[in-house]
Amino acid sequence: MKLLGISGTIIGAKTSIVVQKVLEEVKKHHPHVEVELLDLRDYDVQFCDGRNPSNYTGDTKKVLDIVNSADFYIIGTPIFQGSLSGTLKNLFDLINPKDIRNKVMGFVATGGTYQHYLVIENQLKPIAGFFRAFVAPGYVYVNNDHFNKENELIDAEVLTRITALAKEVVFMQEALKSAKEEFATVNG
Repeated sequence: MKLLGISGTIIGAKTSIVVQKVLEEVKKHHPHVEVELLDLRDYDVQFCDGRNPSNYTGDTKKVLDIVNSADFYIIGTPIFQGSLSGTLKNLFDLINPKDIRNKVMGFVATGGTYQHYLVIENQLKPIAGFFRAFVAPGYVYVNNDHFNKENELIDAEVLTRITALAKEVVFMQEALKSAKEEFATVNG
């Protein structure tokens, strides 16, 4: 099983730090799970222009191949102007919906106010619904106050939620995998 953490921004480090922390917790509690971080700061992804996703080249193709190779996801975004990042929205626009259908997604977000957590409920979960993905009921929202000056997560409650989300997405993925295997055996 491969879990892909996606840091959906090209600026700042906090989103990547939180996504990486969830991946570390997965590895700590479930060492059999392969984890990978896709930090969009490291790629020059083209803007979606409506063409078939298979027709993109370069970094865009690399990113889409990485996304498609994963079995499940932790997706992170900073909140800008009360919304997800344009970088993450562009990635969602590039993905062929059938490539991530029936896969598990967990969400993390970072922001400057305590109300921005609503972006997960009002924007990210509906996007996952469009993809017909399975969404972990829990999520992690991290405010700037939860970091120290060295960008280290220091809030105990946030760290507890990160551990819970890590366990939740693996539980969901394993249950889904088991159900698919049972269905294939019965209907094989």
